[in-house]
Amino acid sequence: MIIGQIKDGIVLDHITAGNSIRIYDILGLGDLDCTVAMIKNADSAKMGRKDIIKIFRVIDIDFAVLGYIDPGVTVNIIQDGKIVKREKLTLPERVTNIIRCKNPRCISSTEQELPQVFRLVDPEKKLYRCIYCDSDAPKDLRK
Repeated sequence: MIIGQIKDGIVLDHITAGNSIRIYDILGLGDLDCTVAMIKNADSAKMGRKDIIKIFRVIDIDFAVLGYIDPGVTVNIIQDGKIVKREKLTLPERVTNIIRCKNPRCISSTEQELPQVFRLVDPEKKLYRCIYCDSDAPKDLRK
């Protein structure tokens, strides 16, 4: 199969090697009715090895989710065969409804209509805490 140039779409570049399948699943890319190409363990001068995902259509992607899962990913938006927007993601300061508080006493656990909001407290450790009860975020989405 030849993976050609994208006319209109998105390229997720600089994904940590081995992380593309997780991103594919979490973003629901398997539900799309367009071509999605995943390149695993590509050579990279900067990273050694990296993954790349090519989506052959422009879709809405929650950058906070992507930045939370794998900070450092570069998102390239392509229109008419040219990159029109490039954004290098970092850890978001706040994440909403991406993860759930594990504290059973937290108000967000008992009041289902409240959003699950976490704030970044330690960028080096990638540590997030619930804004309601100050519990650490579970590490199920992060490496």
